[in-house]
Amino acid sequence: MGKYMKSVTLNGSIQSDMLVPTCSQDDGSNEDFRTNTYADLNMMSKYVDAGLRFAYLQHPMPGYEKDFKGYGIPYFYVNGKLDDIEITAGNIYDQFGSGFIFRTYEERSIGVDNSLLGGRIMFTPAQGIRTKVLTGKQRRYWDYNDSWITGADVEFDLSEWIRPLENNGTTLSLGASFVNKYEGKNSGEDIYRDPTHKLNFPEYVNSWDARMNLSKGGFNVLAEYAQKTQDPSFDNGYIYRKGYAAMLSMSYSKKGMSFLAQAKRADNMSSRSCRTTNGQSSFISYMPAFSYEHTYTLAASYPYASQLDDGEWAYQAQAGYTFKRRTALGGKYGTTVKVNFSHIHSIDKNWHNLPGSTDESNYKGSNGFGSSFWKWGDQTYYQDLNVQIEKKLSRDFDFTLMYMNEFYNQAIVEGEGSMIHCDIFVAECKYKFSPKTILRTEFQYLTTEEDEGDSMFGLVELSLAPHWMFSVSDEFNVGLTNNHYWNVLATYNIDSHRVQFGYMKTSDGYNCAGGVCRFVPSYEGLCLSYNYNF
Repeated sequence: MGKYMKSVTLNGSIQSDMLVPTCSQDDGSNEDFRTNTYADLNMMSKYVDAGLRFAYLQHPMPGYEKDFKGYGIPYFYVNGKLDDIEITAGNIYDQFGSGFIFRTYEERSIGVDNSLLGGRIMFTPAQGIRTKVLTGKQRRYWDYNDSWITGADVEFDLSEWIRPLENNGTTLSLGASFVNKYEGKNSGEDIYRDPTHKLNFPEYVNSWDARMNLSKGGFNVLAEYAQKTQDPSFDNGYIYRKGYAAMLSMSYSKKGMSFLAQAKRADNMSSRSCRTTNGQSSFISYMPAFSYEHTYTLAASYPYASQLDDGEWAYQAQAGYTFKRRTALGGKYGTTVKVNFSHIHSIDKNWHNLPGSTDESNYKGSNGFGSSFWKWGDQTYYQDLNVQIEKKLSRDFDFTLMYMNEFYNQAIVEGEGSMIHCDIFVAECKYKFSPKTILRTEFQYLTTEEDEGDSMFGLVELSLAPHWMFSVSDEFNVGLTNNHYWNVLATYNIDSHRVQFGYMKTSDGYNCAGGVCRFVPSYEGLCLSYNYNF
């Protein structure tokens, strides 16, 4: 028994974000204390893994709607492993391919946790073949939707079968997926097309996906296609058009150089485990945004959210090059230049209203629209061109400069507003006083004639390794509101513990990750965060 216990390991984490508001909150809450607290515990052994998560959101942080309120154990699992087979029971996170037809995951920063409660079997029937089958009900806040989600995925690694590919250092894999949603015909039966007729909802919705991935050296190509049967829902206005998605991505990298080019077309691909829900919940499908995820504050002011229901053509290209040391452009320490371009456009739509209807807006219950694959629509959803220069001037001093030109269709992404065109300038500098003492500064400026006009942002951050870090920042609107948003924070690290405390005042806006966004209202108060990993 003692020998067996030695093979068992425990790991986990605690994360707690707390806020004591110093004024009334924009979300209408008058609570004196807000917190999102999570504790994860996992047991790992040779044959059995198990884990659970405790979450306390009885007084949730701003931006987490009232449905998040509560506490309990929203996640647990037991996983058995023997030779080439794994069986999991409990809450499941998984993804098929790029996630076009199935992805369950947790992203606490935007309030996403859409796990399946059920079972999964993963096995390798032969060399180079990996399969998985799963089924369950999807989590929605503290409950589970009634529909059953069942899926299967298989991947073939041909390079393990074809000796010349392996000898040549080439990897070629093929994959296929299938997902079935059984929701029943009665779910959403109160959605009528007129006073005398009721929509006939499909009892089953099926999706499939096929993909190919080829790589050799630094070169990689990924092609993927997915399709979905009729799935009338709140997102698409209860139309009966099928859904489609196609993607092609190519990349190349070697020391000092990288390149990426990719294109994606999505059409009516929103898929949820409950057809009548809206907001950022109950999603089965996932669509990557193909837009650069900015970390600088003002550059992230207008993030793009993927338009699953409206459909989109999305393109992205990235290139990076490092000019070698002791050259005209590289200088003594080298110079790195990065360029990114993203463009996202509407697809062409020819709408078809109900037979016999004279109301052009009445598409509920019809096939919705037709769409030519290659033809664009008449709206730009988003465009971003940004250039970054990273330069080291001495052993102790380096800087980063960035220019960004952005078009953001606020009416499409947020549901109201107009096209916003802005230019953003960023300068970041780091100076190392000693191996343990680093000073970092940022200055950002956003200029636009739309929305709230121009804004500035400044930050000073002092790191005293290995324990302390102090930062002061201010976002100042110099256009319409003249508001200041100060942040004064101190962070202390010791071993696996991290504590951050201070004062925060934030502007309202969207917090995004991977093309999924959540609106966060402005708030002000004293904050405390604690993180521990063991």
